[in-house]
Amino acid sequence: MSLAIKDDEIDIVIGAIRSDLTSFMNEWRPMFSRFHIIIVKDPDLKEELKIPEGFNLDVYEKPDIDRVVGSSTSGLFSGYACRYFGYLVSRKKYIISVDDDCLPAQDPKGFLVDAVAQHITNLTTPATPFFFNTLYDPFTEGADFVRGYPFSLRSGVKCAFSSGLWLNLVDHDAPSQALKARQRNSRYVDAVMTVPAGSLVPISGINIAFDREVVGPALVPALKLAGEGKFRWETMEDIWSGLCVKVACDHLGLGVKTGLPYVRRIDRGDPIVSLKKEWEGVKLTEEVVPFFQSVRLSREATTVADCVVEVANAAKERLGSTDPVFARAAKAMLDWVNLWKLVGSISSQSPAV
Repeated sequence: MSLAIKDDEIDIVIGAIRSDLTSFMNEWRPMFSRFHIIIVKDPDLKEELKIPEGFNLDVYEKPDIDRVVGSSTSGLFSGYACRYFGYLVSRKKYIISVDDDCLPAQDPKGFLVDAVAQHITNLTTPATPFFFNTLYDPFTEGADFVRGYPFSLRSGVKCAFSSGLWLNLVDHDAPSQALKARQRNSRYVDAVMTVPAGSLVPISGINIAFDREVVGPALVPALKLAGEGKFRWETMEDIWSGLCVKVACDHLGLGVKTGLPYVRRIDRGDPIVSLKKEWEGVKLTEEVVPFFQSVRLSREATTVADCVVEVANAAKERLGSTDPVFARAAKAMLDWVNLWKLVGSISSQSPAV
């Protein structure tokens, strides 16, 4: 059931919260140069972007965001959430998204990891969400299905989402390095696995790839904390978004893979300050996870957009009274689905968004 993905079917989406992308783009040049790239500048970033030549790319800034979604809605795309605007305006079938604080990684043997190629491999080979294979991905070269794996399930299902991992590097100009050192992920596990149906997974938007035509509307910047910052651990929208993706994929019989590819991620900011901001999100997680574990979607939900609408309505009904943030998230999800349809209909009538 494997399929081929052409280069012109892929957009690389980069959310830029730093102005100087020179070293970032040059390090990724061997992997990115074949593809069209969408760079979305954080609307709050005042400095001009510095981007080296030699790439096929489109850059979107605040005036572009305001023009497409309106100034009253553009606040959805602040900080790293700006990459969601790239998902919105892309016209390609597949999206690979890497944050601007990530660089290509090396495997334990010192070979450079081609994250783009690995994401494509994940999306072009079947997923196995309905029966766990203890040899991880049975479609990997040299692997196979384990004894006892039902033959009726060995063809797998379509993989719609690939969540890559990362190895942490410390920015030595940042404070509180001792705390960061204890939180760093330095273990490279050479494996890909399908997350079983019915199991949630804390998907982060740092290093992902997905079939935009199938699951795009579930990538929604909805759950915003009051006063949240610009750094990864201060945000909740990608956690909520990832849970929406997983619940929708389970309902529609689609696969979600995690593991390879790895990237190197540079930690920035003051973790003490950020952890104080994140505490509100930590408390909300105790409400969010049980909600997504118990949410059930109807047979009428036959598309991801349908699934997002039903999750939004359930969130409003079951969580809206516990904290206003959930009511706002539910409204943002409904607005997002409408915006997705509107921007899609406009772009289908015109070559440019």
